[in-house]
Order: sequence, then structure tokens, then C-alpha cells
Amino acid sequence: MSRPAKLALADGTVYTGTAFGADGETFGEVVFNTSMSGYQEILTDPSYNGQIVTMTFPLIGNYGVNDEDVESGGLAIKGFVVRELCREPSNFRSNRSLDGYLQDNKIIGLEGIDTRALVRRIRVHGAMTGVLSTVDLDDASLIAKAQSAPSLVGRDLVDEVTPGESTEWTQSLGEFVHHPSTPAAWDGQEGGDSPHVVAIDYGMKWNIPRHLRDMGCRVTIVPGSSSADEVLAHNPDGVFLSNGPGDPEPLTYAIETIQNLIGRKPVFGICLGQQLLGLALGGRTFKLKFGHRGANQPVLNKQTGEVEITSQNHGFAVDADSLPDDVEVTHINLNDQTVEGIRHRTYPVFGVQYHPEASAGPHDSHYLFGEFRRMMAGEVHCR
Repeated sequence: MSRPAKLALADGTVYTGTAFGADGETFGEVVFNTSMSGYQEILTDPSYNGQIVTMTFPLIGNYGVNDEDVESGGLAIKGFVVRELCREPSNFRSNRSLDGYLQDNKIIGLEGIDTRALVRRIRVHGAMTGVLSTVDLDDASLIAKAQSAPSLVGRDLVDEVTPGESTEWTQSLGEFVHHPSTPAAWDGQEGGDSPHVVAIDYGMKWNIPRHLRDMGCRVTIVPGSSSADEVLAHNPDGVFLSNGPGDPEPLTYAIETIQNLIGRKPVFGICLGQQLLGLALGGRTFKLKFGHRGANQPVLNKQTGEVEITSQNHGFAVDADSLPDDVEVTHINLNDQTVEGIRHRTYPVFGVQYHPEASAGPHDSHYLFGEFRRMMAGEVHCR
């Protein structure tokens, strides 16, 4: 039996459709993702904490859900909106439906609305707060809730997804430990000359430490609240700043930590990690109108002239004009000319706004992990 559900936006727009997944009510910033596949990686990406995600591709759920393609130990996303849901997937890797997966994880889904109209509204008016409900179906009530719900701006959403303690990572690409709640302990099998990376976890996708380990690195993961002294106590050869959710400016503790690491260890940041790096280097950040979310974002590498097709998920960006003279913009987004990469001209410090770990794809930017390893070895500054 179908269940009605509604999504109300803060501007007074209401979309009525059919519920899937869990029952209940939730609020979040309503955004859209242009990926044609990879919905399980999207659902398990902690960077979506605080957001209701709309998929632009019209059919979602056709290959089901499996135990291998997860990017964290749970779902931080607040809601999921699709045009049409495939309820009976047939892919050989699938062991449950998307509907059942959201039910198990208590996430509300909405299908059957005009997602094109919703995406056009977000593009014209910007991402805005919404309320998704299967229990309150009164338009006026839902609009009032959406208008009174807190904005994503100015909130610390990292605190809700960062780990509580430091761990060592052992999982490689292609390996999976069934339903792990935390990374497993390091088995000590790497050679003595393996570079040691401390990854500061602000809401990190698991494919990042997998790539670092496959490069031959030993990886220690520490909470996003860690101080510079706590990071340096692990005696790393380099420090990685992870992706994560929300507004970077409230994360003053993270900015201070990064400031105290610059010049002492090589540093590589992605997504939120790059935004925090930009703030630590003296720049500013600003909120994008509707953000960049999808697996098809074109980025120009200014140093090589090459265009990379990249995976992205962010709603904030570094202000290029605010950066000091000793910080160089290395990559730009070809859709809106926003900053996609920075590096320090003196210290071995760089970051990119997109996701070179590319889970579920594309793979144009994997070279950045190799650049980081060579930077730790003193062979190259950054590219």
C-alpha cells in the first residue's frame, strides 16, 4: 500500500508524492546531485549530514544495495528524493532494495514528484531548508516548520559525524569488513619505510584511507577535534584533511589545528579539508547558491592545462580574492570559475575542492594521492 509524503520548502513550495524507506519527519537543506549512479556512496557519505538530497537522474534503485559500496558506518543524510524508485533490483551484487535499506537506517524517502521542477527551483532561488514528512501532511504546518528550521550556515555538523577516538586503518580497495562500525586495527605488515599519514576525520569517506593504504601508506585516523599536538604525537610523515559536512567557518578548533601544522608537516586537504586549509592560510569562504554535487564536474588544472572530470559534494567555496599572495589557486571549476585547488608557494601544503578518491567515480584525479606521497618523501612540492 502506498504511503503519502510531502516535502515543503522554506519559500512556501510543497511537493506531494509517495513515501519509501522510513516513516516520520525530518528537516534539512534541500540540495540536488547530478550523478547517474553511485546512490549508495551518496547515502553513506557523511558530508551530506544536515541535507535532504534530490537525485536528478529519473530512475534510482535499479541496482539495489550491497555491503561493499559503503563510505561510512552509517547514514548521516536527512532525506532522499527521487523521481522514480526501482523497488525490485536485479543486479547480482544486490542483497536488498533501496527501499529496505532506508527503512533499516530510519531515513525517509520521497518518490513520484517532479524532480526537474524542484531542481530548477533550487537553481533559481538557491538551496533552502525543507521539511520532509510522512506524518504531517498539512501544507501550512509543513511550510511553517520549514521556515522555522535552523539553517545549515553557522552550525557545526562535523561534531555529529567525526569519530570519538583515534584508530588505525587496514582496509584496501576491493576489501570489505562486514558492517564495521570503526576501522580495524593496523596489522603492522607495511614495511618500515612506509610513510605514515594521519588523516583528520571531519566526516571522511572510507575510500580515502583505502587509496592511501593502497599507495603503501600506514594510515592513522584521528577525530576532527584533534589538536596539532595530538596529531603530531603520532609522528606522521604527512597530514590529510578530510571531507565533511556543512559550513567550515564555525570549525575554529579545526582551523587552529591546521594553522599549527602548516610548515611542520606536509598537508593535503580535500573538500571541507581544503576550505579549512584556505581559512587557516588567511582566506575566507562563502556559501554557493546551490553547490556542486555530482560525478561530472569539469575542473581546469591551471598548471597542466588539462581538464579533469571530477566527483564533487560541497556547498561552500574558498574566496580566491581573499587568499594571501603566498597561496596560489591551482584548479578552477569551469562551470562557475570557483576555486577547486590551492597550494602554498613555500610550504608543502595543498588542497582540492573535489574528490580524487572518486567513489563511485570518475578517476581523472587519482594522481593527487601520488603527489601527496611524493611530497611526503620530499620529491615534489605539489602540483
